[in-house]
Amino acid sequence: MRTSNLITAVLILLPGWCFAPAQSSSLTANALANRIDQHYNSLRSLEVRFAQQYDGMGMNRRESGVLLLKKPGKMRWTYSQPVGKLFILDGHDGYFYTPGDTEVQRVPVKKLDDMRSPLRLLLGHTKLARELTGLAIASAANGAYTLSGIPKNTEKRVAAFSVTATAEGVIQSLRVEETDGITNSFVFTDEKPNAAAPDANFVFTAPAGVHVIEGMPPV
Repeated sequence: MRTSNLITAVLILLPGWCFAPAQSSSLTANALANRIDQHYNSLRSLEVRFAQQYDGMGMNRRESGVLLLKKPGKMRWTYSQPVGKLFILDGHDGYFYTPGDTEVQRVPVKKLDDMRSPLRLLLGHTKLARELTGLAIASAANGAYTLSGIPKNTEKRVAAFSVTATAEGVIQSLRVEETDGITNSFVFTDEKPNAAAPDANFVFTAPAGVHVIEGMPPV
């Protein structure tokens, strides 16, 4: 899956939702989907560490760093691997920068908003139970649960989509398998709800000698 497809799922928002841990025999797929929605819709901002694994199109790539989100629609992916890579979404456009490049791609947010990515989930812009067909739940490691289904209207592109979360609705990982054999997965750790997120963190300033161009989401 392309960078935008997964760097394009999603959490921002007020503390306040609290749920008692549920047993696997009583926690339904719809209930967990609602808890995920409620958790992330209640936040103003979020900071979380991520690790991404991409396999497909002749590539096997692992990247990691820190993701900072702010409602409405702002995010900053600061990479520690590879060092210096950056993706910023300012609420209108996304900017993809890799050290050494002389051009930065600017992509309208409407081309990045994709159910296959963690963008919408982490920004709280979705209702999982409504947007996933064939919704199912299964037990996962350490008392977590995995929701699976196919995002509506993506059946020709997506073979499998799953989100693993705690019983309280905190997302731990996300995985997408595309029909062309590409798989893209994220693991999220060290979540910090309502973290400090100054607007200046979501403004992209091109380094000297780097030009911003209109482009399509990169791989």
